[in-house]
Amino acid sequence: MTPTHRTVRFECERGIARVTLDRPAQLNGLSADMHCDLREVLTVLEQDDTLRCVLLTGTGRGFCSGADLASTPECGPDGRRDLGTMLERDFNPLVMRLRALPVPVVVAVNGVAAGAGVSLALAGDVVLAAQGASFVLAFVRIGVMPDAGATWILPRLIGPARAMALCLLGEAMTAEAAQQAGLIWRATSADALMPEAEALCARFASGPALALRHIKTALQAAPEATLHEQLALETRLQHELGRSDDCIEGVNAFLERRAPRFTGR
Repeated sequence: MTPTHRTVRFECERGIARVTLDRPAQLNGLSADMHCDLREVLTVLEQDDTLRCVLLTGTGRGFCSGADLASTPECGPDGRRDLGTMLERDFNPLVMRLRALPVPVVVAVNGVAAGAGVSLALAGDVVLAAQGASFVLAFVRIGVMPDAGATWILPRLIGPARAMALCLLGEAMTAEAAQQAGLIWRATSADALMPEAEALCARFASGPALALRHIKTALQAAPEATLHEQLALETRLQHELGRSDDCIEGVNAFLERRAPRFTGR
């Protein structure tokens, strides 16, 4: 049984959780209610031992327009906005918890991803975007800076020069340009977006769960590790994988020239 939420559609079936931002009139802006709903959904996902993959997308014309400042007016005693408190309470934990999920997270960007919506999209592991979708970090237009991890992940994905220009200029990047720059995995037609995302999820759900988890662990550790540290991590994780049922099945299937039947053990 899945919980009912006001701003997020959530269902889980056969190991695949589908999380859909559902405030289409506001381009799925992240309101206080949506943050509350997403916290509840993440708690369910973190406790689900049968989970194999997560699909995150949005309804309507946009994926996520970032913080809905109209619904979350964070102001201090002097009447000025206290955006740091909002980040500490809502956005930073959201990005950290999403990235920490031990299963592949597929993100289908169906329309514009703006502001913190870009960070939310890039917190996933495999990001698809519909042609016509765009990524825009327009913080500078209102006198603030990109946040929710954007300044950390952008240089790692597209390099410091592109990241700097994208943040300083606040210009939109199309889905096609995002693919070419290495910001996302693939741009696809609007009609093909969800079928392709669903196909990826099905592939991950039937894949070797422990291997997928360890791949995420190793790649997330790599940017901060020395070569020596990364070699040690690979060795430790590979030692565990080599003793798994899925590895035995994978090797046998390879030798017998058949498709493997992974169980996630």
